[in-house]
Amino acid sequence: MKYLVRFFVITLISFCTTNINAETLSIVYINMDKVMNQTIAGKNLKNQLEIIHNNNIQEFAKIENELKSEETSIISQKNILSNDEYNKKVNLLKKKIEKYKKERKKKIDYVEKKRIEATSMLLKEINPILAEYSKKNKISIILQKKDIVLAITELDITDEIISLTDSKIKKINLN
Repeated sequence: MKYLVRFFVITLISFCTTNINAETLSIVYINMDKVMNQTIAGKNLKNQLEIIHNNNIQEFAKIENELKSEETSIISQKNILSNDEYNKKVNLLKKKIEKYKKERKKKIDYVEKKRIEATSMLLKEINPILAEYSKKNKISIILQKKDIVLAITELDITDEIISLTDSKIKKINLN
């Protein structure tokens, strides 16, 4: 009986101290996708990636048109050329197409790598801002909005972080 009373007293004390700590705990959340897309630095990185991507698309279209015209030319010469010459040209075209596919995949992978690198660079720049903001406002925990099921909008610090980031980070270069 004596141990049972001690157990309840210890449990009661631990619940009281937990409640006191929970009251002083400050938790907020942030929408990192919005921060990445709406800050000046985030928009700048996005534009740099779009320029690289659009240049690749233009280059791909040009090469595809050249390959299609070469294919049309070979098909039109099918009856004129001997079987050996025709097969040589077809095999050469197939090699060019394979080379193009490899080059295209390489460039697409490069753009994806740059996108991941850009996200990482922006997060490195935003982390000190978040740390400073949490220290200044005595925030214990900052959660990502995508990990929250339900929360009041007063706990959202996204817009404040966007304005702080815009004032401190203007541009990040990919290269």
